[in-house]
Amino acid sequence: MTKSDIILSDDERLDEINENLTIIQRTGGLTFGTDAYLLAAFVKKCGRAAELGTGTGVASLLCLTKNRADSVYAFEIQKDFAFLAMRNAGINGLSERMRVIEKDVRDAVQSDTDGAVDTVFSNPPYMKAGGGFSSKNDEMNTARRELNGSIRDFCAAASRLLRHGGLFYTVWRPDRLCDLICALREADIEPKRMVTVYPDTKTKPCLVLIESKRGASPTLIQSRPLIIYRENTRKYTEDMQMVYDSFSLEHLF
Repeated sequence: MTKSDIILSDDERLDEINENLTIIQRTGGLTFGTDAYLLAAFVKKCGRAAELGTGTGVASLLCLTKNRADSVYAFEIQKDFAFLAMRNAGINGLSERMRVIEKDVRDAVQSDTDGAVDTVFSNPPYMKAGGGFSSKNDEMNTARRELNGSIRDFCAAASRLLRHGGLFYTVWRPDRLCDLICALREADIEPKRMVTVYPDTKTKPCLVLIESKRGASPTLIQSRPLIIYRENTRKYTEDMQMVYDSFSLEHLF
């Protein structure tokens, strides 16, 4: 399929993420961002994986095109985004490796994924249902707020889908880090490695990424900080550029 063969609606656009991946995004809806890229780059190579809340499908598609997963089961509660993720898998020739499941993650079970998976990853809604300024866009509210499951529900779903010793990757907000860690432990998933992300050296952290292991003993390794931009510029730091060049965060540990 060529770009000219792709039919877009008035509120859609076609974006190139890298040399191997093209996705359809909604001009006024949820779009690809740094958090999704960092999440996918953090995932270790595995066999069968699942994503909780796939949106446009970009994190799953990145994991597949970069050979971080052999196959992905991508859960999405919003019908329109589930269909969009299926289209994105199709235009990139990945329909056979990515199965989109239109379902609430609170109802996700191993029968959906043909048994336990090796890895689960998620960019879950960061804000509580009543927190912050609400958007007039229902799709954005669903993606950003815990309207269809809290972080505890996402962690519980990951635990149900993972094999013993399987890994769960999460990108989250630093101000709610305690909520995430408590939810992971309640679900018998132990935080093992963490990266804290800063926009620059003068700004508070904007993201945390955590790799957790189902059924593991407690020990947490923290990397050096990942700083996105050089001071007083919009140029990437050496560490951030290496993330894009290598599609990995391993150099931070």
